[in-house]
Amino acid sequence: MAALTPRTLTTLAVLSTLALVTTAHADDGPSEPPGTVTSAPPPEVDANSPGLKLAEGATLAPAKVLDIKSVVEDLGGEERREDTNQNVTFALQAEVLFPKDSSKLNPEASSRIQAIADEIKGQKPTTVRVFGFTDNLGSYEHGKTLSKKRADIVHDELARSLGGDITFEVRGYSEDYPIADNSSEEGRRKNRRVEVSFPRGASASDSGTGSETASDQS
Repeated sequence: MAALTPRTLTTLAVLSTLALVTTAHADDGPSEPPGTVTSAPPPEVDANSPGLKLAEGATLAPAKVLDIKSVVEDLGGEERREDTNQNVTFALQAEVLFPKDSSKLNPEASSRIQAIADEIKGQKPTTVRVFGFTDNLGSYEHGKTLSKKRADIVHDELARSLGGDITFEVRGYSEDYPIADNSSEEGRRKNRRVEVSFPRGASASDSGTGSETASDQS
């Protein structure tokens, strides 16, 4: 057996130290995944800090209810209902109410309009807006005339059901105020529509008698 020299003893000491270090890491268990950041505890907040108190004479602003909008559209997009804290709006595609380029109601249109009338009766508004819209095909003036005629017809149906205690505002806007992209037929179909909107929860008892119709001139 060869004699151990000082150099040999030094080498063995180093190897022994490495073995101990390796064993120590193995006993510590798995390390944290890369990118793991240990979150620090939340800072302590002094409830009596002057920066958390209102200045002398200051008051909190009145509480404000945010205007929340709810939109429900049937699978075919034929009918769309939009509810906010203030208003209810129904949008019916023209194809479910009228034949193409016509202001004569389809046979099934009356039941859809009656459903809107029933909702109006429940909300008891004093004013109902009936607005007609078209897509951007054809001339603007033709669209204005057609959208106004269609709004007039829907107004007439609603007025027969609701009686004379509501003031109607009737407009025809042609291709103005699109709700979809006119570059596709699907979008144009949504833009060809009649909208019926009214304030939510108004009282009809505050309204005067008689029914008035405000109209745009084509």
